[in-house]
Amino acid sequence: MPEPTAVSTMTDAPTNNNAVIIGAGQAGAQAAFSLRQQGFKGRVVLVGDEPTLPYQRPPLSKAYLAGELPEARLYIKPQGFYDKADIELLTSARVEGIDPGARQVRLAGGDTLAYRHLVLATGGRARRLNCPGADDPRVHYLRTLEDVRGLQADFVAGKRLVVIGGGYVGLETAAVAARHGLQVTVLVARPTVLNRVCGPEVSRFFTQVHRDAGVALCCDTAITAIRAESQYLVIDTNNGYSVQADLLVVGIGLEPNLELAEAAGVSCDNGIATDENGRCSLPDIYAAGDCASHPSAIYARRLRLESVQNAVEQAKTVAASICGKHRPYTQAPWFWSDQFDLKLQSAGVVSGFDQSVVRGDPETRSFAVFYYRAGVLIAVDAINRPTEFVAARKLLDQGLSPSSEVVCNEAIPPADFAATVTGAKPVASHG
Repeated sequence: MPEPTAVSTMTDAPTNNNAVIIGAGQAGAQAAFSLRQQGFKGRVVLVGDEPTLPYQRPPLSKAYLAGELPEARLYIKPQGFYDKADIELLTSARVEGIDPGARQVRLAGGDTLAYRHLVLATGGRARRLNCPGADDPRVHYLRTLEDVRGLQADFVAGKRLVVIGGGYVGLETAAVAARHGLQVTVLVARPTVLNRVCGPEVSRFFTQVHRDAGVALCCDTAITAIRAESQYLVIDTNNGYSVQADLLVVGIGLEPNLELAEAAGVSCDNGIATDENGRCSLPDIYAAGDCASHPSAIYARRLRLESVQNAVEQAKTVAASICGKHRPYTQAPWFWSDQFDLKLQSAGVVSGFDQSVVRGDPETRSFAVFYYRAGVLIAVDAINRPTEFVAARKLLDQGLSPSSEVVCNEAIPPADFAATVTGAKPVASHG
């Protein structure tokens, strides 16, 4: 599809200078903060459909689930910050529609908000399991605070937990549960864990880590039905065997919330389509976070990313655009996952690599994997290797590709990788 047209005005100029932000997650909250930091003087309204202050989602499947983090520590900012910054926070407020012509947002109940600038930070929702019995109340998801609250009472030692999905959320939940004495089984429909985000070396490593910790991990295993017994669930699989569970957690990905944008006529392409400055196809409408896709100069294709880093940086770009400043979003993406005593830090997008090089020894539980396409560095996974991770982010941002011989040579510090490159190579497209 064509890139969204950058348009800053309409024929009928609005009479207000309101910035309305739909979605009070990481991206929406950051957009509000950054507008004030950039000197925006108009009204800022942050609309969220949950009853709480904006909060961080990554700890939900880790410290908060384990009961090690109080709810107040999840909040991105306390209420007093919004008051002092003159940010109007509407909680438990559901947006029913957008009228771009009238420049209005319609709330459930009939109220409307007029806008001069509109930011779509609608995020996403947990992808639901689609099989008989999936609506049983003992089937849980981990997307919201309410989701975790509904799980914590049964999250106790000795309980049998089945986790569906082998991505970040599934494995983080399994690690926390195993550490707290639950009997854990992970069922993964794909051939390997972390299939979409990591290479085979990292996948094999985390598979073994979980099995060593007592987690029963089964790949190539799809759920065919969930049957409710009096005291437990029975999960039937395509492999012909069944697993008993006291509770079940589903972590099979996220679906971006695009309905409001699509109904308003905003172009979507694997998310709400934006240009490098966060602008959408309709005038004075912007998007950021899990719901937005942007053109990546590094990968020569459009990306939709689900990470805190992406949400924060896109929101900063959007705020700058609204304030008439040029701050294109061009950074290499990065992600992290905490499992047991391991921190996985990833820079770049793994898909499309044709060579992987391991630096260090996985047996030591500290190593990094560098991924190349046609000789060009496209991503790095670092397990308990923060210096390699930091170096990788800089290399990707600068378009530098040290040779595979250099990165696997542990006598060369990661900080010196860039100096070994005689010139920046163009990044290969792998779309």
